[in-house]
Amino acid sequence: MTANSSSDDSKMTARDRNRILKILESNWQAEMRGYHTYEILAERESDPARRAAFHTLAQAEQHHAQLWFERIRALGGPEPVYNGPRAGEADTLANRAGGVRLALRRLELDESRDIAKYAKQIKELGDEPSVRILEQALQDEREHYRTLSGLIRNRRPIAPSSPEQAKLALDELLAARQEDHPKAAGWVGDAIYGINDGLGAIFGIVSGVSGATLGNSKFVIIAGMVGMIASALSMGSGAYLAAKSEREIYEAEFSREREAVENNEAEAREVLSLSYQIRGLPQEEADRFVEHLAKDKSQFVRTLAQERLNTTEDGLRKPLTSAISGALSTAIGATIPVVPFFFLSGYPAVVVAAVVSLLAHFAVGAAKSLITIRSWWASGLEMTFVGAVEGIVTYFIGIAIGRISGAGI
Repeated sequence: MTANSSSDDSKMTARDRNRILKILESNWQAEMRGYHTYEILAERESDPARRAAFHTLAQAEQHHAQLWFERIRALGGPEPVYNGPRAGEADTLANRAGGVRLALRRLELDESRDIAKYAKQIKELGDEPSVRILEQALQDEREHYRTLSGLIRNRRPIAPSSPEQAKLALDELLAARQEDHPKAAGWVGDAIYGINDGLGAIFGIVSGVSGATLGNSKFVIIAGMVGMIASALSMGSGAYLAAKSEREIYEAEFSREREAVENNEAEAREVLSLSYQIRGLPQEEADRFVEHLAKDKSQFVRTLAQERLNTTEDGLRKPLTSAISGALSTAIGATIPVVPFFFLSGYPAVVVAAVVSLLAHFAVGAAKSLITIRSWWASGLEMTFVGAVEGIVTYFIGIAIGRISGAGI
C-alpha cells in the first residue's frame, strides 16, 4: 500500500470505515462462495478442458477474495470467516435438479449481477484502493462471463489466433449457434407452464362449483372434467398455432435474407461482420469468419436469418410436439383438484381438494424456479398464495351464485 493510501485511510471517519468494511466483507464472501462453487464443479467434471476452465475460474475468485482480505486488514477490520456452504452454489436444489448446463446458466447470471454490482460500487464506494481492486475484479468478472458463455455453448473462448485456429473457432461458433437453447429445458418449461395453467383454471372452477353446490361431488366432477378437456384442447391448439407461426415467420425471414444475399451480398457480409464485432470479436477475425461463411451460400443465409430472429431452424418448436405436450401437461394439472371428489363429497371433499391443490401449486411454483432462476421456495410460496386467493374468491362467488340460483339449497 502506498503512503497516500495509508494517509487516506487515517483520514477516513469511523462511519465510512464501517460502511466500506461491510461492503468489502460482502464482496469477500461472494468471491469465496464462487471459489468453492467452481472447485466442486471442477472436481465433478470429466472433460479435461472444462475441468481446467473451472479451476481457472476458481483461482481467479480466490485471488479476488485475497485482495479483499488484504484491504479489509489494511482498514483494520476483523478477519473475515466464510459462512457459506462448502460446496458453494454447486449443491443447491435447483442446480442439482437442472444439471450442469442449467447450473452454468445460473452462474452466468450471477457473474452478470457481480459485474453490475462492482460497476455500481466503483461509483459509490469512495475508497480509492478498493476502487482499484474493483476495476481489476470487474475486468476479470467480464472474462468469467464470456468463459461461462462459451462453456454453456460448448465452445472455447475466442482469442487472437492464426487463420487455422480462427477457422476452428468459427466451426465451434456455428455449431453452438445452431444448437441454440437446450431442448430439454424448453420442453420442461412448456410442461411446467401447461400444468400451471391447467391447475389454476380448474382449481378456480372446482372452488366456485363447490361453493355453489355445497361440495356436491357429481356437479364438481362434471364441471371439473369438462373444464379439463376444454383447457387441454385450448392449450394444445394454442401451442400448435404458436409453434406453426414461429416456423412461418422463420421461413419468411429466411426468404428475405436469401433475396438480400442475391441482390447485395457485400452489404449482407458487412451486416453479419458487424453483428459478430458487437459480440466482442475483433474486426479482422469477424471479417474472416464471414468470408468463410460466404463460401456456403445456404449456410450464409441461415446465419443471417438466425441473427434476425435469434434462433435456428433446428431450434424451432415442432407444432405437433408442442400441441401434445401442452395438452397433456394441462390435463395433468387440471385433474389434480378434481381427484378428491371421486372419493369424497361435501365439505371434506372441498377441504381435501383445497389442500391437495395448494400443495400442487407450491410444487409447480418450485419447479418453475428451474426455468425462471428464482429461489424455489419463493416461487413456490408465490404460486401457493395466488392459488389460495383464487380459490377463496371463486368459492365465495360460487356460494353467492348458489344462493341466487338456489343450486346450493
